[in-house]
Amino acid sequence: MFRNLRAYLEALEARGELKRVRVPVQSELEITEIADRMVKRGGPALLFERVVGKDFPVAIGLFGTRERTAFALGVRDLDELAKKVELLLELRPGRGGLSALMGLLPKLPMLRGFFPRRVARAPVQEVVYRGEAVDLSRLPVLKCWPLDAGPFLTLPLVITKDPETGELNLGMYRMQVLDRRSTAMHWQLHKVGRRHLEKAKRLGKRLEVAVALGGDPVLTYAATAPLPPLPGVSEFHLAGFLRGAPMELARGVSVDLPVPAEAEIVLEGYIDPEEPLVVEGPFGDHTGFYTPPDLYPRFHVTALTHRRGAIYPATIVGVPPMEDAYLIEASERLFLPPLRLVLPEVADYHMPPEGVAHNWVNVALRKEYPGQAYKVAYGMLGLGQMMFAKVMVVVDEGVPVKPGFQTLLKALERALPGRDTLLLRGPIDVLDHSARAMAFGGKLVIDGTRKLPEEGGEVPFTPRAHPHLPQDLEVQAQRQWPGVWGVTLHKVRPGQAWALAERLLAAPESAGIRLLLLADADTALTPEELLWAVLNNIDPERDARVMPGVEGPVLVLDGTRKLPEEGFSRVWPERIRMDERVQALVEARWPEYGL
Repeated sequence: MFRNLRAYLEALEARGELKRVRVPVQSELEITEIADRMVKRGGPALLFERVVGKDFPVAIGLFGTRERTAFALGVRDLDELAKKVELLLELRPGRGGLSALMGLLPKLPMLRGFFPRRVARAPVQEVVYRGEAVDLSRLPVLKCWPLDAGPFLTLPLVITKDPETGELNLGMYRMQVLDRRSTAMHWQLHKVGRRHLEKAKRLGKRLEVAVALGGDPVLTYAATAPLPPLPGVSEFHLAGFLRGAPMELARGVSVDLPVPAEAEIVLEGYIDPEEPLVVEGPFGDHTGFYTPPDLYPRFHVTALTHRRGAIYPATIVGVPPMEDAYLIEASERLFLPPLRLVLPEVADYHMPPEGVAHNWVNVALRKEYPGQAYKVAYGMLGLGQMMFAKVMVVVDEGVPVKPGFQTLLKALERALPGRDTLLLRGPIDVLDHSARAMAFGGKLVIDGTRKLPEEGGEVPFTPRAHPHLPQDLEVQAQRQWPGVWGVTLHKVRPGQAWALAERLLAAPESAGIRLLLLADADTALTPEELLWAVLNNIDPERDARVMPGVEGPVLVLDGTRKLPEEGFSRVWPERIRMDERVQALVEARWPEYGL
């Protein structure tokens, strides 16, 4: 494993997976445009050595491919994470007497890093600034997208302590820089940090906070992992387990919190729960849309410490594929064995990048009885952050769960719309802009498993894609794949999408189609972008209908922008796009970058 960020960068460079950019670059938009191009083509990580007006270089793209993420986590392939957890779950002390205890001995070394180790001296505290000497403008914090409200820390490891129990939490929450010594803290409704702040408020005291940047990339991953609440177990334990060596923690210089000794930079301070909230955002988020402005707490920085020659780590999020998809896949693999403890019939699952984690989950199961697909869906929707899942597609064991679109096509062969589709409602991710209300909306389950007699049996269906499609004045573009029809339109009036769907499904070319996807005119008709746009823009209970086609029922998903005249009262956000002038600048400078 890697002791710190610079050790990881050195290893990447030795593998040919790190490029140094030695010419001056801007932290506002320019780095984002370069990094976005790199991650979308599967390119190397980048180290920007000279950032205009800033004191530190920027490392970005640390998890930019599946293979690089596996390397960062110390495995040859992300599937090995599941095997490590399976071995851990086989540890059953106290069962079977002395022989069982002796059987544990060969496996105990895998736990040698589980418990963090306290150290008195920390490289991250080689340089210390306190009070008025703190100046966040020295950091090369990125303004990622044109409509962002300002620069945002995008890869922070935020450390808090439960004011009542003392339990530690390490999470990753974006932080908008407000001035030289404060940021906003994006603690959403369901986040542990927010619960800690609410407890501090009840107790009438401030909440201490430490924010680490850098360190072993395993720790950065651990901050993103949906770790279930386990007494005495924090993300520091998870990181130590994965790396096989304890995380070294030092006491903060101004807060009673542990900080990673091998981090690059640490911000220390507090949040006062009695202080008025501040406006945070907009921010170009991982959904590919801007999160609208909202009110969040202010984090006051009382101390800034860093290593000599520190490196500032960053990431960007936006329209997929982005590197967060590989961190999500790592969590998928890591939590598959615990999922099977609860739902043993689950063979595999996958959250396709187009679903930006919470919008789409494919599940394969070993089916034995009628209704089992729904039982699995209900069970998964009750597990931790899986409660945010919006569309769940269930298939039989043996059907690959990725790539996502191919799984969907296989599911449609056995899913009769109406009979084998189910609408639910429940918690939704706070960042979901299309839900009926913040954090609450509809869900859709598609049962693409083989149908037993009790479920109505199999219905003969031959998926088709027609070479010539019907002309309609309101169709901007259209394309078919076997069983799926994608259509884009200029949305100008309420109900327009449903009226268009009715006309299209009356045409002979709806034969062999079980899913009609409607999207706005600025959506490219690739499976990836079409599904990304539609899944972002639907509340299934409102925007999914079963309509008649010439060969049977068709599931229609209206993924167009929702209008106030349609009863939609929330803010509809802008899609993330880079400024054309920045794109032109980067295009002109590309030979300078040496990439």
